[in-house]
Amino acid sequence: MEAESTRVQAECLEECHTVHKEQRMGDKTTVEIGRLARVVSISFGNGKSLPEISAVVDREGLRGADLIALPETWLGQRDTPERIDGPTISAMSSLARTHRTYIVCPIDRLDGERRLNSAVVLDRNGDVACVYDKVYPYWSEFDLDPVVEVGNKPVVVNTDFGCVGVAICFDVNFPDVWQQLADQGAELVIWTSAYSAGITLQAHALIHHFAIVSSTQTGDCQVYDITGQRTLDDKSADITVSRVTLDLDRGIYHENFNLVKRDKLLSECGDDVALEQSLAREQWFVLKAIRPGVRARSLAKRYGLEELREYKARSRREIDQRRLDQYRSNPQNPSKAPRLPRP
Repeated sequence: MEAESTRVQAECLEECHTVHKEQRMGDKTTVEIGRLARVVSISFGNGKSLPEISAVVDREGLRGADLIALPETWLGQRDTPERIDGPTISAMSSLARTHRTYIVCPIDRLDGERRLNSAVVLDRNGDVACVYDKVYPYWSEFDLDPVVEVGNKPVVVNTDFGCVGVAICFDVNFPDVWQQLADQGAELVIWTSAYSAGITLQAHALIHHFAIVSSTQTGDCQVYDITGQRTLDDKSADITVSRVTLDLDRGIYHENFNLVKRDKLLSECGDDVALEQSLAREQWFVLKAIRPGVRARSLAKRYGLEELREYKARSRREIDQRRLDQYRSNPQNPSKAPRLPRP
């Protein structure tokens, strides 16, 4: 046991020295603690022009950003939807490439003969990383000519700072969208919208333990933490620019089956990982890295800790299997018929 403890501590130290990342911000170089994502949300009402918003994106890109998000169909849903190679995405692609940042740019999109309410994710090279088509269009979108068609499924894109999902406006009301984002490993969800939604977003952050950042036509931005706590609520009369730095390496855990492992980790790697928060009523706790280059979630996994999202997912799988086994053992008894949750 002592030899195993020494080995893990050695790996801890090795990871600290070899897995570090330097981040340039202007003319300064900083060594990163955690896995940071600098997110900029730009919120404003319809009526702004492409040159006006391009200037704001350009200015914020110059300040340094890993991702810039814009509101749902911010140029409006007009008589003529725009193709993905049209002027809006072309302009944003150039800015993403210039400033080496990801951009989430929603558009009223034409794909062949289909009209879609889409969010286009551009990577740091200005290339299209993915396109999300709104799964739950709002009712008025079916009155347009042509109508907005229904998207197929939520998508998650693997960026160089973490797994990012996208949801749009009316999607906020449908738990299956957020469950699918969690199932695909989303660590951060960008929610672009025509309205604010308020604490509706909090429910999804609370249940699935990903960060959520909004960009809205109502001019407000909200940020929710993996604990469900709202950490930012910005609003202005015109264009609201909100900047937030998220540490996507913070991990949230249930106390069940984890406390002994957690205490061992903190005892042996206490210079590298810290207990950031303990939520007594929920019986949750949050771990974070405190030394450059350390990956707290990776170290916790080495010590056998199971993250809260996976703990709940595994519990559901295994209990559902028991339910099925119970039914198979006595299929003639209607009271034992399985009632599995909808996927």
